[in-house]
Amino acid sequence: MEEKFIRSFRFKNLLMSLMSMLLALLTVGIFLLSIYGIDKALTPKQSVSVSSEEVYNSGALTNNHIYKMEPETQNANTIQPENSIATNKGYQITITVLGIFVGFFSFAVYFSIFTKKISYYLNEINSGIKELSTGNFNISIPLREDNEFTEIARNLNRMAKDIKSIMELERSTEYKKNELITNVAHDLRTPLTSIIGYLDIVSNHDLDKEERDRYIEIAYSKSKRLEKLIEDLFTYTKLEFGQVALHLSHVDMVKMMEQMLEEFYPSFCDNGLEYDFKSSQQQVFVEADGNLLARAFGNLIGNAIKYGKDGKNINIAIETEEMKVIISITNYGEIIPKKDIDKIFEKFYRVDSSRNEERGGTGLGLAIAKNIISMHNGQISVRSTLEGTVFEVILNQEEPNEITE
Repeated sequence: MEEKFIRSFRFKNLLMSLMSMLLALLTVGIFLLSIYGIDKALTPKQSVSVSSEEVYNSGALTNNHIYKMEPETQNANTIQPENSIATNKGYQITITVLGIFVGFFSFAVYFSIFTKKISYYLNEINSGIKELSTGNFNISIPLREDNEFTEIARNLNRMAKDIKSIMELERSTEYKKNELITNVAHDLRTPLTSIIGYLDIVSNHDLDKEERDRYIEIAYSKSKRLEKLIEDLFTYTKLEFGQVALHLSHVDMVKMMEQMLEEFYPSFCDNGLEYDFKSSQQQVFVEADGNLLARAFGNLIGNAIKYGKDGKNINIAIETEEMKVIISITNYGEIIPKKDIDKIFEKFYRVDSSRNEERGGTGLGLAIAKNIISMHNGQISVRSTLEGTVFEVILNQEEPNEITE
């Protein structure tokens, strides 16, 4: 493409130069014809008609006048003087110099006329470059024609857009980093403050055994929450920076989900929930890291329990379609607002802005789940309506002949 525009640019320059040269030559020709026409009009004709016999007999040839004999008619000759201005060498040199000057001047004028649009466009591009140099990346150079300069303008516009995107990404990254530090500090400080407070009471006050045990139990639960937060943060950081290697094996999703639901059974009971699990097949295999995949679905089930208490029921379903495994987890609690749907998988984002410990969690569970699913070349999405909030995961199904016992 670049070579094409270079050839086009050279050809157009050559064409404009040739046209300017031809017009310059035409202008010089008109100029010279005009000069000689004026000279001819202003030079008097000194001629006399005499017979040839009289000229020779009278010795009419003198030093001052030389006559040429030209037969105008049968009986007379016209004699013109040879000292016409047009025959003056100095005059001819002057005309030649003027002709050259007119030629160069007219060539420059015609060439500037032909290149006027290009020059104007170059000025626009130059102005755009100056704006870019000042840091204004909102500038957009107009695309006039499909030529080499349009390609330059298009590349400059693309560069401005890319730089603007990079700067916005850097600002977003900086904002998220600051937000991460703030959130981590807040979430670490809250349970840590509680732990210190309760242990201080136990250490410095004379308490009966029942009260002492209760405070120690509270401190212990806060410690477990602190441990969970640190573990989630550590896991998310490793996943985000690609420091986790996949140990792939053939995983039966039906069996894995059954085992996970058994592990979560106490949580279902504690929150007054029941669950319903259905699968279109008895066995559905995927190639995956079983531990990581269990972590992802554990986070999704835990999220469904936490936010689905009001619905009293959790539905889990596994279906297959065109070598895809579709796992859905549905709760019937509060509807996720539309403004939160697109942000639900961001780290530390919580629909519950109060950040309370009962429902807020660490704010990393869904972000971890998304990273793990993405590592398995899968997709995760969420939709929330009056019919329920559905988290849907799509993974690649293993071919039956690829599974060996």
